[in-house]
Amino acid sequence: VQLQAYGGGLVQAGGYLRLSCAASGIMFSRNTMAWYRQAPGNQRDLVAMMTSDGNTNYIDSLKGRFTISRDNAKNTVYLQMNSLKPEDTAVYCCHARDLFVKREYWGQGTQVTVSS
Repeated sequence: VQLQAYGGGLVQAGGYLRLSCAASGIMFSRNTMAWYRQAPGNQRDLVAMMTSDGNTNYIDSLKGRFTISRDNAKNTVYLQMNSLKPEDTAVYCCHARDLFVKREYWGQGTQVTVSS
């Protein structure tokens, strides 16, 4: 199983990034996919999630700026991040949860740095 996240980088405040996470070794379409982030010294927090049937959930502070989406044909989940703020700086990683087999998987992170 591999969850490969990419698309992070350095961006100025107010800018945007699109993260991608390509999954392999799982039945992607039936997994709930999510993005988490962890800033230095902080715990890892859920950013957004999308179920297998397309329902989404976001932390309230990010609603309207971040959008999660998925392409089951490409086994990929995306996180569109707009109007980025310095406090969005963190390592972002993707997560898959397969409720049928009761397993979850973590990908490696991609660094997002927002300069003021």
